[in-house]
Amino acid sequence: MNKPLAAYLRPNTLDEYIGQKHLVGQGAILRNAIESGNIPSMILWGEPGVGKTTLANIIANKLFCPFYSLSAINSGVKDVREVIEKAKQGDRAILFIDEIHRFSKNQQDSLLGAVEQGIITLIGATTENPSFEVITPLLSRCQVFILKSLDKEDLLQLIDKAINYYREVENKEIIVNQTESLLRISGGDARKLYNAIEIVVSQLGEDGIITNAKVSSIIQQNLTSYDKKGEKHYDIISAFIKSLRGSDPNAAVYWLSRMIVSGEDVLFIARRMLILASEDIGMANPNALIIANACFDAVNKIGYPESRIILSQTAVYLATSPKSNSAYMAINKAIDIVEKTGDLPVPLHLRNAPTSLMKEIGYGENYRYAHDYKKNFIPMQFLPDELVGTKIYEMGNNPKENDIEKNIKQMWKDYYNY
Repeated sequence: MNKPLAAYLRPNTLDEYIGQKHLVGQGAILRNAIESGNIPSMILWGEPGVGKTTLANIIANKLFCPFYSLSAINSGVKDVREVIEKAKQGDRAILFIDEIHRFSKNQQDSLLGAVEQGIITLIGATTENPSFEVITPLLSRCQVFILKSLDKEDLLQLIDKAINYYREVENKEIIVNQTESLLRISGGDARKLYNAIEIVVSQLGEDGIITNAKVSSIIQQNLTSYDKKGEKHYDIISAFIKSLRGSDPNAAVYWLSRMIVSGEDVLFIARRMLILASEDIGMANPNALIIANACFDAVNKIGYPESRIILSQTAVYLATSPKSNSAYMAINKAIDIVEKTGDLPVPLHLRNAPTSLMKEIGYGENYRYAHDYKKNFIPMQFLPDELVGTKIYEMGNNPKENDIEKNIKQMWKDYYNY
């Protein structure tokens, strides 16, 4: 076998496609669009190995139209314009851009006219939230379809497909006695699963039996050659974030350097630190959010190699900051309450009263303007009647929030059980 197993087993039709039933199952929205031949420009958003590129190829095969493919890693405006000029010679063409989130604003701008005029049907693939990474004018011209990680049933089908290939094409009798290790290694990523199976099969003994122990042993021995991009992008960022959360600046900078050396997107790193600054540091050091946001802006302007210094400074700052997840826990608790209680009415005294009728029926009555009182505070009911006294924000145990707790307890002693 000269090409990877994943390439051999790439499906060519929707019926062969495994996973994403919410999009391409019988009667699903994207399948209907494909089968009707009337597909919109779209952004396929999902983690690696969930079938974005495969789906784009299937669409092209189904519609029998010219299919152009670019990678945002090594393509620019010149390449986009060349494709657009070629597409103008025919009736319809599909342009697939892998990792479209890596395109700059100018590069994305170069697509707008051709997409709007219908010269090309754009299919962009991204692992990042398109709300942040795709410019608004382009995003408004595209449908966004979210692809989910493959579930256990999908992955088992892929394993069966791979084993049938070895039996029928390569005449190898492979028996899978246990699947847990393969499923765990895949992480819902079809490519990762196929790569793992290929490595394991190449090193199996004469019995041809796949077990959890064999999979773990063989993959561990081949870790350096095993799906570096997937490991880098998910396992290492996980280690990096956990080191920051765990207040270990040494480990944080080590994992940061691993990502830098492997060419990880600087904005991906900075964005994750920006989230952590609020989720894991939060009220214990509100300045962390400012620092992380400044880091995001700075690395966006200068890129590698200089941005490594800014990333390092920010990582050390976040790792050595006091930690609190109180704001994160508060919003989760509040959302849980809203989902359970629904749209509770706003107390009359908090409602806006722009008309005389609203004033007559009590809107805004008895509302007290905080700035009219000493220290700009007057205790008053702000929650719906059904939730009076409900504590949502629980202060963390750190110097900053200990001070907050003293003030809040004094201010709200008659309303909440602090």
